[in-house]
Amino acid sequence: MKDHGDWTVEIIKRCDTAKGFEVLPRRWVVERTFAWLGRCRRLAKDWETSIQSATAWTVIASVRLLTRRLARYCYVS
Repeated sequence: MKDHGDWTVEIIKRCDTAKGFEVLPRRWVVERTFAWLGRCRRLAKDWETSIQSATAWTVIASVRLLTRRLARYCYVS
């Protein structure tokens, strides 16, 4: 990853003494994004036979989400 930019990876672990539900910092952002992408039928299951194909469909789903949000924003303004 050092060749592709200045990235910082932080691993968040749950406390061993915690009981019940506890919100972990910034983890919800990743889970929310996976949920948005999981709404696309093609990405709901692991149907793809190659990594390139799976990556392409993930990019297509992300572009679809972005264009829908931009269109909604342009109509409101």
